[in-house]
Order: sequence, then structure tokens, then C-alpha cells
Amino acid sequence: MLVVIDMQERLVPAMQAPARTIRNTKTLLASAQEVDVPVIMTEQYPAGLGHTVPELKPAPGTTVLSKVHFSCMEDDAFAAKFRGLNRKQAVLAGMEAHICVVQTAASLIEEGYDVFVVSDATASRTLESEQACLARLNASGIGIVTTEMVVFEWLGQAGTPAFKRLLPLIK
Repeated sequence: MLVVIDMQERLVPAMQAPARTIRNTKTLLASAQEVDVPVIMTEQYPAGLGHTVPELKPAPGTTVLSKVHFSCMEDDAFAAKFRGLNRKQAVLAGMEAHICVVQTAASLIEEGYDVFVVSDATASRTLESEQACLARLNASGIGIVTTEMVVFEWLGQAGTPAFKRLLPLIK
């Protein structure tokens, strides 16, 4: 499954490379929809940080949950929805890398899930925090991947209708 964490109106502008992060997350969302990968999106305290940026408008059937815990798995509604989807792997993207993404990844690893963090669809306010997060995740056995890695693994082969539809997003 794909989990998009806290890509909100008041967070995005403060991040490193926000345009890159939004573009790659849009590609992940379109790809997940194309290959029937379930998506959960979260919003950290939306009353203060706003809602998910309009560029990442959830597709029909996408679950969007508000939360106040940094680790999504500490939120009862998120944890119930996540576990209820009965998937073994989680692909994470979002903000901030060194806070909510890293704590969610750590919680998922503790519960025995395979976790992959999409480095080019994940951001922090400072490059130092982002790099420290990726180093910690890597040392913890969490896969550090890119948007293209995820998309091509989900597709599995070239020449399919899904491949043809997604190719413009990854060129």
C-alpha cells in the first residue's frame, strides 16, 4: 500500500524541494490507482496546518485521515484502516521526513511490515534533517527507494496498457 503523510498547505512551502516532492507524489498516486494499490493519506492537525495540497487531490476510494500523533500507527483510526487492508508492504512518502515519516516507518517495522520510503517524494525543512532521516531508516533495514523504482516494480513489465498510460509521468 501507499501511505502519503501530511502533505499539507502550510507544510509544503517550508520543505526542501517542494515542487519535486509534489510531482513525485502525484506520480505515485496515479500509479497506485492504475495498479490497484490502496492509498491512505494523512493530515497532521489540519485545523492548524491546513489540508492536503490541492495538487494531490485524493482519488475516489482514497482514505484521508486526520491525526495528531507523529507516528501514524499511534492513531487508532489509521492503525485500524492500515491493518484492515491486510497488506505486508508499505510504501511511504510525505512530510516531515525526520518526524512523521521516520516514526511511522519505525512503528511499521516493529510490527513486522516491509517498509519502503520514497526518498524523492519525502521532505523535511532542512537538508540535514532529511539526510539524517534517510541514514537512520537505512540503518534500520527500511528500504530507501525512488519514485521510478516503485512505479516500475508495481508495473512489473513494459508494453501493458498500464505501462503506456503511466509512461508520460515517468519520462
